[in-house]
Amino acid sequence: MIRRNPTGHLPEVSESAFIDPTAIICGKVIIEANVFIGPYAVIRADEVNDKGEMDAIVIKQDTNIQDGVVIHSKSGAAVIIGERSSIAHRSIIHGPCEVCDDVFIGFNSVVFNAVIGSGCVIRHNCVVDGLDLPARFHVPPMTNIGTGFDLNSISKVPPEYSAFSESVVSANHTLVQGYRRIANEL
Repeated sequence: MIRRNPTGHLPEVSESAFIDPTAIICGKVIIEANVFIGPYAVIRADEVNDKGEMDAIVIKQDTNIQDGVVIHSKSGAAVIIGERSSIAHRSIIHGPCEVCDDVFIGFNSVVFNAVIGSGCVIRHNCVVDGLDLPARFHVPPMTNIGTGFDLNSISKVPPEYSAFSESVVSANHTLVQGYRRIANEL
């Protein structure tokens, strides 16, 4: 469902994107080419800052937002999800936040008030809150990263996880094409 927010902003969605009919896209949201938005995802840009303004939530091209993902922002702050990134099932991305290009964020993970560098892999059930991750970092499952966390205690992304991330992007790109093809069959 595409809908306006209380300030009147309506999402801008590329014609080549696919949004599942059960997803809710609300407000000042920009969805670029070949993006896949899965069932029950919620992307909601509706809060304003103290000046009554808000930045957009931007989902860049060839990215996939999987089932049950929530993307929102506090006080109208920007949220940017980079190109060829995957936000896996039931994750939460809460702004202010930037997820750079070629990032994989695993099932049930939460990212808030952080910049996630290009090529990072955040595995399942992780929290990244208030600490930026440099490019190509690998966050092991069930890791909580916040202010004061020693980033030297985690490693760079192993090649097999980069390959996995690329395969997820490829699979979801194929889904965009397939779902768009059958969208009006029922």
